[in-house]
Parts: sequence; C-alpha cells; structure tokens
Amino acid sequence: MSKRVEGESVKVSGGSYRNVGSGELWRIMLQKKDFPLINVHIPYEGELPQTDALIPYEEVEKHLDKLPRSRDAKIVLYCMSGRMSAIAAETMVRLGYRNVWNLKEGMREWQKKGFPLLDKRQGGKSG
Repeated sequence: MSKRVEGESVKVSGGSYRNVGSGELWRIMLQKKDFPLINVHIPYEGELPQTDALIPYEEVEKHLDKLPRSRDAKIVLYCMSGRMSAIAAETMVRLGYRNVWNLKEGMREWQKKGFPLLDKRQGGKSG
C-alpha cells in the first residue's frame, strides 16, 4: 500500500500551501511526476532534475502563462533555501492557487541529502 504524501500545511493570507521535504519530493518524482516543478531562485544557482520552468520568485504574477490554467493543479516551487519559494508560494495562494507545494529547505538540503542538482549554465557542472 502506498503512503499518501501530505506535506506540512502552512496557513497564509487567502489559504495555505504545503511544505514538502527533499526525501518526500524525490520519492514522488521517482514514482510519477504529475506536476510542474518551478525554480524561483534568483540568481540562477542550479536546478533539480525535471524542472519545468525558471520564474524569479518576485515575478510570479508576471509569468502566469508558464503555470497551469487550473487553480487546482498541483505546483511545486523551490529555491536555494526555501525562503524565496515560500514567498512565491504565498503569492500564488493569494492569486487563487489551491495546491501549491514548497520544497521546505530548498536545493541546499536537496543536495545535502545526496539528490542530483543540475547546473545548466555554460560550463556548469552537475552536482
């Protein structure tokens, strides 16, 4: 029987989003990634495998065209530490999105746990 992934609910103005840990997100991605994965960190410092878009955390409202039209669609945001993605998650909740997830401790924790981090800059290395 598979364990249902819930994440930790974070209440914000207009609703809530869910914090998810690195291990939990990795398991979801290995089973079936059925959501857009958005890197909101600026400046660019790498990305998780299967990242679908790069949107600066403070410009989420300007890039709604890169997000699902349905406000019920699951969307996972991340940055380096979880701070920028938490700000972006709060913005998305305010915009009416109801299934927003935030990688709680970001790429830093992701890499510390040994999960792959890509660097797509010219001359960048995978880590």
